[in-house]
Amino acid sequence: MNKKIPMRQCVGCMEMKEKNTMMRVLKTPEGEIVLYVTGKKNGRGAYLCKCMECLQKARKNHGLERSFKMSLSTEVYEGLEKEFLEIE
Repeated sequence: MNKKIPMRQCVGCMEMKEKNTMMRVLKTPEGEIVLYVTGKKNGRGAYLCKCMECLQKARKNHGLERSFKMSLSTEVYEGLEKEFLEIE
């Protein structure tokens, strides 16, 4: 029997990809926005491909803001970019 592979849509490029090839951006119950690689924490999540390009696209098309139903400050995006570079 084939195991179903969970698919998620990138908020940057809008492509459907396998969940385990993506990174999860998380809005914690405290309202903090963090990058999360293993995807096990509680909170509202949005998915991004593991490339800076998709983070920049998500910033341009307000993909994360739509997912979290809130506006994000420049500092939040800069923090995500910093975290992103550490992971890459």
